[in-house]
Amino acid sequence: MSFSWMAAWAWIPLTLCAAAAQTARNTAQRSLTQELGTLPATLARFLYGLPFAGLWLVLLYAWPGRTPAVPGFSAAYLGWIALGAFFQVAATAALLLAMKERNFAVAVTLSKTEVLQVALFSSVFLHELPTPLALVAMVLATAGVLMLSLPPRGQMLSLAAWTSRSSLYGLACGACFALATVGFRGAALALGAETPWLSGAWGVLIAQALQTVGLGAWVALRTERGLGPLLRSWRVSLVAGSMGAAASLGWFTAYAMQSAGPVRTLGMVEVVFSYLVSRRMLSESFTRPEKIGMGVMLAGLVLICMQGL
Repeated sequence: MSFSWMAAWAWIPLTLCAAAAQTARNTAQRSLTQELGTLPATLARFLYGLPFAGLWLVLLYAWPGRTPAVPGFSAAYLGWIALGAFFQVAATAALLLAMKERNFAVAVTLSKTEVLQVALFSSVFLHELPTPLALVAMVLATAGVLMLSLPPRGQMLSLAAWTSRSSLYGLACGACFALATVGFRGAALALGAETPWLSGAWGVLIAQALQTVGLGAWVALRTERGLGPLLRSWRVSLVAGSMGAAASLGWFTAYAMQSAGPVRTLGMVEVVFSYLVSRRMLSESFTRPEKIGMGVMLAGLVLICMQGL
């Protein structure tokens, strides 16, 4: 097995690890959301994740052997990173707005179209066209996730629900996450770091620094309790931050190895991890529609891994 072959496939275990870490982060962040609110809980992943991202970068430069050069940070690179950082926070804002509407379940369902929107935006902005097999995989994975997240039957059959303001927020949420992914992939291409590991480390550090400053200022100035409750909840926040940093490092490094569409498609395995965690905690079994949706989605994930064969 050659090193080049291993490098070409390294994005797969990286993405799987990122999805697992993100599942752990979401579990920790869920308790923070109930205690602090959505925006402070979102800030926790950036604020408390920043030291871990910095530590990983220091370790990469301190690793025994030849010290890698510091990459050149062009205006294009900083622009892509800022774009990704902004739209990642904007996606959370869109989801917050959707939560205030009556048809929130529809909004969540439509936000799952992120992967198809990634394929669209990657084609337009990065000129990375998905292969026919990758496109089939994306459609299958998305269909499986939609089957798992469809709203109650009464809303599903309601035209008003699918054309409501809530549905627009759901589509906007998916679009913002897709644009964030494209921004981070564009940054990886523009940086030209010596290794994907350095590209991922620098990307996470800069993006989370921008998000910490921007969202931190908003929470401090525009929320009633400010930053105090977040600082007092440092134990759970450290778990959310460390797992969030690990997930982001996995995503960003994978973006330096592979185009955005396949990475985000395989990243849908997070849905499987989340379902397994929730079912284990609640001691519930899967319903038949859930099993079908899971099977369709997993078929898409297997196909996306096979595209390089």
